[in-house]
Amino acid sequence: MNGEEHRARLLEAEDEAAAIETLHQLGCTDGLPVLAPTEQRVARLVLASGLDGDLDLGVMGPAYGATTVEKVCACAVMAGCLPDHMPVVIAAVRALLDPRLDLTELQATTFGTTPLVLVNGPARELCGVASGFGALGPGPRANASIGRALRLAMINLGGGRAGISDMALLGHGGKFTAVLGEDEEGSPWPPLHVARGCARIDSAVTLVGVEAPHSVIFLPPGDDESMEQAAERLLATLAAALAHPGSNNRILRGGAAVVALNPDHVRLLDLAGFERRSAAERICELTTFPRAEMERWIPALRGRGDDETARLAAFRDPDDLLWVVAGGSGLYSAVFPSWCAGPHGNRAVTVSFDPAPSCEIPG
Repeated sequence: MNGEEHRARLLEAEDEAAAIETLHQLGCTDGLPVLAPTEQRVARLVLASGLDGDLDLGVMGPAYGATTVEKVCACAVMAGCLPDHMPVVIAAVRALLDPRLDLTELQATTFGTTPLVLVNGPARELCGVASGFGALGPGPRANASIGRALRLAMINLGGGRAGISDMALLGHGGKFTAVLGEDEEGSPWPPLHVARGCARIDSAVTLVGVEAPHSVIFLPPGDDESMEQAAERLLATLAAALAHPGSNNRILRGGAAVVALNPDHVRLLDLAGFERRSAAERICELTTFPRAEMERWIPALRGRGDDETARLAAFRDPDDLLWVVAGGSGLYSAVFPSWCAGPHGNRAVTVSFDPAPSCEIPG
């Protein structure tokens, strides 16, 4: 696959093993074994997408490769995707190409960021996207394959190769794949895509550039602690993890972030009277710090103003906190701090889509 050409370039090899080695040598893989994207395999996924293979979805930075459906399907074959996965893959690519995501800058930054794909609606079941125990892997095939297809597209069409244009100083495992379904049935709150303007019956993906997940432990309320006090303690713990002194959310400020609550923790917040919006507002309050304190972590702030009583907010809007319910029940939830940079400041993008294949796929 050549990002400068509209059609995918065909390679020849004597057998599957040789084909895989050729792809590794050309830098077309993520370092793990792939499935050879033969014409028949690619054509099968193009058919499953319900779109014309020549359809150009846009250009993918920083190499600005033409992102055709055929090329995306070739990456999906390599990643091990099934035909049922293609609606999510195509929707995720459309979100990835939205200018608000700042993909070119996201690919080229030295920060360890990756697009996290959050899946809502009927597509979770139809495409087999996991939302419970171990949903981020290893194990769930749809989550692993869909996210890997996106990463392979970012490598082969966007040119995001480590140390060449992908300048992440260290990287992390989420850069292989990061796909998470929301446990809508286990949540007392409306799902994420509804909060972002979609109908509940819609299927949708939401992408946002994030760090690897940070585990947040929270012990259940004690005998001398009210539900409201316990909820405040949980929110304070989440806030501390989101905006710890070394995080971009605290230092650069103004980006988005994701909070993945397990079912026990969201029920606690709900019983204490918190909704998605009010919980986000409280996190914003808890992640606003005095300027004088911030100067300890950002010496460059010194001399830029006389008002030492000013307060600096990690998040500029409660809507920049994306809450999903996911994972197994227990002590741990997770937060995904973000980059907070790029022309649009690390915005999240939501795309709704039809999760049903458009035609019957031959066996």
